Amino acid sequence: MNHEATTSGTAVLAGCGDLGGRVGVRLAASGYRVLGLRRRPDRIPAPIEGRAVDLGREVPRLPADTGVLVVALTPGERTEQGYRDTFVAGLRNLLDAVDGLPAPPRTLFVSSTAVHGTADGSWIDERTPADPPTATAAVLREAEELLHERLPTASAVRLGGLYGAGRGPLLTSVAERTATLPRTPVFINRIHRDDAAAALAHLSTRATPPAPLYLGVDDEPCERGEVLRFLADELGVEHPPVADDEQPRGQGKRCRNDRLRETGFEFQYPTYREGYRAVLS
Repeated sequence: MNHEATTSGTAVLAGCGDLGGRVGVRLAASGYRVLGLRRRPDRIPAPIEGRAVDLGREVPRLPADTGVLVVALTPGERTEQGYRDTFVAGLRNLLDAVDGLPAPPRTLFVSSTAVHGTADGSWIDERTPADPPTATAAVLREAEELLHERLPTASAVRLGGLYGAGRGPLLTSVAERTATLPRTPVFINRIHRDDAAAALAHLSTRATPPAPLYLGVDDEPCERGEVLRFLADELGVEHPPVADDEQPRGQGKRCRNDRLRETGFEFQYPTYREGYRAVLS
């Protein structure tokens, strides 16, 4: 399998927040001119060129030599309408812009493992049918379908829970003694933000075109209580108490990352242990 990297033309980051900015810096280092689209372009890090665009309301103008398009949008509100305005309307405007290019760019859309409603602790992969358990997850799935309908060569990357930006909610809850251990095992799937950015850059530049779908998670789906006890040990505090009530959303799911691994991608933080130790250090 050919893992050689390739660069051509301009890489566009549609949505250039923390994750998108990290992808853009990596693409710039690999030789791309990088353009970041964001409502507030003054927050975009160098060497990315910023452009003010409200994707939910306007069709952007993309450079004719756009070779890579990474769509990493952040909803203004964590509501069904907020997701629809961002992920469906924003993506539709982007795809309208792509229609005007001489050739379709390699396009990656950042989605979420939340589109999988599996809650019995079983293993899933890219072949597992999506069954969105919430209204916002259903909107994400709708956006994925729009993407593949309009641009069949595009790829959706369903990321697990991102961490690494500061302490984050799990670490904070342990440090502030507000965390509780679930009464029954609840599995969660994580990926360090630097690995998420590296994976998106890797899929954007490798010679072999990406598959239509990837699960972007690290090597070890983990039991939430195990992670909380680990963090307590690392922080030198007592383990959290067991919760009074059962977890209402079931036992979660365990996501496989074999397809991402098969592309030759290597994790800097293959499990939560290496990732959280890096955060704490």
